[in-house]
Amino acid sequence: MINIAVLGYGTIGSGVVEVLKTNGDSIRKRAGDKINIKYVLDIREFPGDPIMDILVNDMNIILNDPEVKIVVEVMGGINPAYSFVKQALLKGKSVISSNKELVAKHGAELIDLAKERELNFLFEASVGGGIPIIRPLNQSLTADEIVEITGILNGTTNYILTKMSDEGIEFKEALKEAQDLGYAERDPSADVEGHDACRKIAILSSLAYGMQVDFEDIYTEGITNISHVDIMYAKALNTKIKLFATSIRENDENVYAMVAPMMISANHPLYSVGDVFNGIYVRGNVIGDVMFYGSGAGKLPTASAVVADIVDAAKHLNKNIWTIWSSKKLELIEIDKVRHRFFVRVAKNKNTLSDIQSLFGDVEDVAEVVKDEYAFITPLITEKEMKDMKENIIGLKGSIRIRF
Repeated sequence: MINIAVLGYGTIGSGVVEVLKTNGDSIRKRAGDKINIKYVLDIREFPGDPIMDILVNDMNIILNDPEVKIVVEVMGGINPAYSFVKQALLKGKSVISSNKELVAKHGAELIDLAKERELNFLFEASVGGGIPIIRPLNQSLTADEIVEITGILNGTTNYILTKMSDEGIEFKEALKEAQDLGYAERDPSADVEGHDACRKIAILSSLAYGMQVDFEDIYTEGITNISHVDIMYAKALNTKIKLFATSIRENDENVYAMVAPMMISANHPLYSVGDVFNGIYVRGNVIGDVMFYGSGAGKLPTASAVVADIVDAAKHLNKNIWTIWSSKKLELIEIDKVRHRFFVRVAKNKNTLSDIQSLFGDVEDVAEVVKDEYAFITPLITEKEMKDMKENIIGLKGSIRIRF
């Protein structure tokens, strides 16, 4: 029997308990031994729940119990999660985490700590919920040099954009629906401003390139400025607007990463990823294009990924599963140097075609969708060039990057 402790009995923690109970027999066969939850740590109480029999509110009980071999951190946030995870590793216990904030900030350090002690720090559920992506990057795709990872990594924003597109509603109305259904928090800023997706692409980039990618260095733009009019134009162009988290290696030294809305055509692999689902597109220099798709969040999908890591750790007690993620920082190229085409809307009565052409050169006209607006698609230009040109456009209505 392998004893584990679960830190946090919220949505994911209770899901882990449920998955281990529901699929206990098959999990035992895969792990080679029974997985027993000896403790659940939470400061709250749960009257009437059988979990009360193993509930503790003192982390030291877990840390000082030599029978606990694996600690499952599903608390979220940095503090006290970081302290608890580090102490658990120092006490000779492998750790499983679903905590994207923790992994993005301290992943390299905790992986090194685990390696030094022949333990494991595993975090499949920190990106993509139930979608297996960490393990493929770490194991299945090791023969490849990864040249691009692009993902729809946030189910809340994908749901909002899908509702805006399918039902023709504005951002605020779609956000309220997402909140009413429990897809968005009362304070949705981490989702709609792109911070959640930013931390996730930082984790994937660090694994893909083997060096620390700091999420603070990643250009991040959310969806709060996307309007119903933008959606109308996207439909007219046979495109969809998605919040992309992207990391691209242009050569051995130049890597850039960004989170921003993108207008994509129907032939893009992520075009059909709708509702609350996530999709992750990976391009390797040998394997080519690979897609991962599924539930990117939710109690049981995420818990399933956590339990898969528990099984992996149980099969590798006292043996480290090698992960290449150096604490050496990967310096990203300046976002100003990155090149995109842009869809741009301007007030027609403020600009003439010659005005636009004097700024951008040859542009691709877009058929009128809204009266008194002129819309066009720029040539391939740098972010810096676009930023400078925006200052010279009178009556700018909006701009969105395009990936055809």
